[in-house]
Amino acid sequence: MAACAAVLGMTGVWAQTVASEPKVFRYAFRIAETGFDPGQVTDLYSRTITAGIFESPLRFAHLARPYKLEPAGCEMPEIAPDFKTLTFKVRPGTFFAPDPAFKSVKRELVAADYVYSLKRHYDPKVKSGNLYVLENAGILGMDAVRQAALEGKPFDYDREVEGLKVLDKYRWQLRLKVGDPRFVQSLADPFVGAMAREVVEFYGDKIMEHPVGTGPYMLKNDEWRRSSKIVLVKNPNYRDEFYNEQAPADRPDLQALAAKLKGRKLPMIDRVEFSIIEENQPRWLAFMNGEADMVEEVPNEYVGIAMPNNQLAPNLAQRGIYMNRYLRADLSHSFFNMEHPVVGGYEPHKVALRRAISLGVDLDKEIRLVRKGQAIPAQGIIGPNTYGYSSTFKSEMSEFNPAKAKALLDVHGYTDKDGDGWRDQPDGKPLVLEYATQPDLQNRQLAEQWQKNMDALGIRIRFKVAKWPENLKASRAGKLMMWGVGWSVNVPDADAFLTIAYGPNKGQSNHPRFDLPAYNRLYEQQRELPDGPERQAVLERLNKLTVAYMPYKAHVHRTYTDMAQPWVIGLERNIFRRDFWQYLDIDTAALKAAQE
Repeated sequence: MAACAAVLGMTGVWAQTVASEPKVFRYAFRIAETGFDPGQVTDLYSRTITAGIFESPLRFAHLARPYKLEPAGCEMPEIAPDFKTLTFKVRPGTFFAPDPAFKSVKRELVAADYVYSLKRHYDPKVKSGNLYVLENAGILGMDAVRQAALEGKPFDYDREVEGLKVLDKYRWQLRLKVGDPRFVQSLADPFVGAMAREVVEFYGDKIMEHPVGTGPYMLKNDEWRRSSKIVLVKNPNYRDEFYNEQAPADRPDLQALAAKLKGRKLPMIDRVEFSIIEENQPRWLAFMNGEADMVEEVPNEYVGIAMPNNQLAPNLAQRGIYMNRYLRADLSHSFFNMEHPVVGGYEPHKVALRRAISLGVDLDKEIRLVRKGQAIPAQGIIGPNTYGYSSTFKSEMSEFNPAKAKALLDVHGYTDKDGDGWRDQPDGKPLVLEYATQPDLQNRQLAEQWQKNMDALGIRIRFKVAKWPENLKASRAGKLMMWGVGWSVNVPDADAFLTIAYGPNKGQSNHPRFDLPAYNRLYEQQRELPDGPERQAVLERLNKLTVAYMPYKAHVHRTYTDMAQPWVIGLERNIFRRDFWQYLDIDTAALKAAQE
């Protein structure tokens, strides 16, 4: 309760300003940021911030359904028929936010900035967690530059390579080994946001703390409190952009919204404030008391009172609160470290152990008791809202069958050999699972379900509790046996899910370090196929391989419901855009009335 009181008393932090002052939008993250360098960050929350600061070459149109690309930092590219050459032109009138690194000179975005920013991912010192996206496509010549640096030579940013060329001041070109028809979608992600070389060199090892981009917002460094509060303000150098969204024909509500906001200069919000509140109760109470403008993902324990039967509660509707409900393109899963001596390996008895553990997980109770119905069972690792996902595909992944699980364990020698009531490994060593988790309420509840499920199978399980960034670091290094975590994709295609099991991505997107030659070959095959029946068949085979070998226990795909106060105009989430707040406005009259 002390945490609740602290948040409820923070009126000076949360309270909205009066109409005559800048428009402010406030909401809370559940997990703290790791930093703001597009070359380094991989977590959802840090990438949400970088999406508003840095501009990738392209972006997904905010209201367009089906999802489509549009210009961002660059105009739409020229793409060769074989999809191996992409030529971009920087949009005119694009400038970086002011920063001491520019020595009072207004710095224009040029082609060399994108070439430099992409090269940074290959620099071993950057330790990019997104390098796999570029390596999978194969930018010609960059592997050699990286290899030289791995051998001890300084990374040569000035070395000309065939795959990354500055053609003139505003035009640049990508040339790839793999002709992937969908690679261009990856260039709408903030990890390829343009950075200025002089900024990176000016701040050196502190670049995670000094983001400087060409996007609509900039970090207000003097108000940033790590793991507590992040403040973004308008970039005064941002080019003239105006709201001109095209809403789908079957959404009259969005058509009305687009008409209402049409022609307004972007961004409409002057200031965006993010507080870090890990526990659900104070985050929800802050919203209910009008001290936050939005709550992202209504906490599961409040679903019953906020949205009974998934409908907005009448008392909230009377207050003018509204909700935006959407099925995420994500996957909540538990992974098994395939290199761990207990749960890893490709031998039949190791596969049987992972299958048995999966069969012992009661997803129905997880969805009903912990997630309060805000999820659907996952049949594989491909998530919804992406090409390749099938709502009719069914598999053992979602099956709850303790009897079958016990039979598998018995047949493969996972029996109680010393009579202590717990199963042992086939060689007689104790069978003990170690599951990494976080200290928040939902993860505690999920751990309780795991405990009950494994107790029923006679398998000992221990929980290793740490903050999310600590678990992420350990996971990347291959030091966790098991971890329960989510994976949200940035493009509407199954490839973004399948990449988490591709062997060469070990230590990056592939946390379980799964490396199956048959899977790798199929993954590489599907990348070059156009969308259609042939590719769809390959995607299904890939999905089935992950079910068969079980490097992941796929749990659920989550449904999110965001709620906004009546003075917030335009809340509609595009699941492939993180910086939705630049399309919002504040009704200052409604806000003032609420304060009186």
